Amino acid sequence: MPNLSETLPARKKRALSLIQPSGIPTLGNYLGAMRNWVALQDEFECIFGVADLHAVTVRQEPAKLRQRTYEVYALLLAVGLDPEKCLVFVQSQVPAHAELSWLLGCCTQFGELSRMTQFKDKSAKHADNVNAGLFTYPALMAADILIYNADLVPVGVDQKQHLELARNVAQRFNNLYSPTFNLPEPYIGKTGAKIMSLQEPDKKMSKSDTNANSFILMTDDADTILRKFKRAVTDSDGVVRAGDDKPGVTNLMSIYSSLTGKTFADIEKEFDGQGYGVFKEAVAGSVIDAFRPIQAEYGRILADKEYLDGVLKEGAAAASRIADRMVAKVYKKVGLVLL
Repeated sequence: MPNLSETLPARKKRALSLIQPSGIPTLGNYLGAMRNWVALQDEFECIFGVADLHAVTVRQEPAKLRQRTYEVYALLLAVGLDPEKCLVFVQSQVPAHAELSWLLGCCTQFGELSRMTQFKDKSAKHADNVNAGLFTYPALMAADILIYNADLVPVGVDQKQHLELARNVAQRFNNLYSPTFNLPEPYIGKTGAKIMSLQEPDKKMSKSDTNANSFILMTDDADTILRKFKRAVTDSDGVVRAGDDKPGVTNLMSIYSSLTGKTFADIEKEFDGQGYGVFKEAVAGSVIDAFRPIQAEYGRILADKEYLDGVLKEGAAAASRIADRMVAKVYKKVGLVLL
């Protein structure tokens, strides 16, 4: 009798991650997350989505939120996520996320939510709207992950706390009701994991920064990208070298390395004696070259609303088939009535 473990192919691990439609993603989002996602779809069973329910923890203008959701979804396709290889959906189109969020919230401790650093940060930024959703959204984030029994979650280094909470909640539920959820592991890319502000290189690059020169948007044109890099903060040293004492230059080197594959040693040698002007133009050029085909594909997809709506509906249906099965299983385990 054959050994089935030898004859059957191993199940691919499932990777999952979502991005909020809070605006056009930045270069940091691309290098830290989206580009990694494209590489993962050939290695893992991948599920990616636009987290529009998370976005409403902050006041939104409805028409703009809807438009941004379409734009971010189109960008996910434009960077290379292939609906034939992976599942791409919009969170609000899968109601099971909200259902599971409530049940997981009942397995999450108040103290755990109180310790979430992002809640503290966002509460400070939006002091006039510290709502319950902002406080409990880690439970929804846990539901986003656990509803698909993800094995891996590509996250930024600043999001590991939320993944740890999801693991704790999953373990608690499993202990209370019997094994149900996988305990997901973080997946952090080796390069480009955290791109910093071009103006304040001790801060993460963010589209919400009040200084537009601090970030590069994925839809910025070539002239804008070049101008922003020329204005990037460096130092008075004039030497292209990485080091803790040169955060601005090191950040630019990280960007250039991520896009060209060159090591820091290679970069230091390439720009030895050339100064920051030449180096900044080269970094800008590498970003422009990387974004040019993405921007062209993004424009094509966004202009074809019939295609975009069709892919969105297919993604929602496929995600719902998986999510609904998990919610039904959880309902049964906690004692809710199933008809």
